[in-house]
Amino acid sequence: MPDQGQHDRGQDPDQAESEAERRRRRAQFLRDLAEARELRDRVRPRRARAARMRQQMRMRTFRW
Repeated sequence: MPDQGQHDRGQDPDQAESEAERRRRRAQFLRDLAEARELRDRVRPRRARAARMRQQMRMRTFRW
């Protein structure tokens, strides 16, 4: 009977590489997304201000 923990993450070196690659790509995507948001906020300051106000209102009315 094979070991039950055999399917744990990180057992296969190829899987570990693909996990590291996935994390690297995700980090790059999040950096690009933040950069795009900053650019959009600079190009359209009024829209960015309105979006900030909506977000603040959402957080104020959120129930914990």
